[in-house]
Amino acid sequence: MNNIFYLECPCTSFPRSFARDYKETYLYPPPSTIYGFLLSLVGEEDLTAHLGVKLAIGFIGSIPPISRILRKQRSHKFSKKHQQTYSSAQFSKPNFQELLTDLKLTIKIDSTEELGQIKLEEKVKIALSSPDKITRFGGLCLGESWALVNGFREYREDDGDITWLNTDSKGLIGLPIWIDRDTNRGTFQRFSLGEFKQESWILVNNPEKKKKSQSRR
Repeated sequence: MNNIFYLECPCTSFPRSFARDYKETYLYPPPSTIYGFLLSLVGEEDLTAHLGVKLAIGFIGSIPPISRILRKQRSHKFSKKHQQTYSSAQFSKPNFQELLTDLKLTIKIDSTEELGQIKLEEKVKIALSSPDKITRFGGLCLGESWALVNGFREYREDDGDITWLNTDSKGLIGLPIWIDRDTNRGTFQRFSLGEFKQESWILVNNPEKKKKSQSRR
């Protein structure tokens, strides 16, 4: 299998959009998170730089178990009185959070429909072969900033068999494929699991931008 990349993360969480005090996690990696990971990998800060790219996401092995931990989280509303300065003792409280452990993923990239000159697929290959040519900052994480990855490389057949996410209007898996940074609204897609096929490709696009351009017409 060519052009498939392997990603390993020992511990992460993909908080559900409706999660509040109890931070539930999606069982599968959201396409929006995978796209953000790839942008971080290549040092791209503009979310719209590679719109039009298609991603296929799979996982290796059995579905990772969900663990539940108790952690301290901030809980407050914006206040003019505190001016964004909040005491940990006063505004922190213990909450539960779900975690996924020993996550092994595969990512396939198709940049043929991208509009940019240097495609995301090319940048990822450059990041792996010549990392000195990539300018980035911070740790490489999958999901939240504490979820550092163990490694990212090309997939090898001895890594194991792959189960792919396939777009399916009747599927039982609902995941965000795009998060609008201005409104924090998510655009969701339904999926099912299976072998790689045409439905495995997930188009990364900004539906809000498309709606605005259509309304102007």
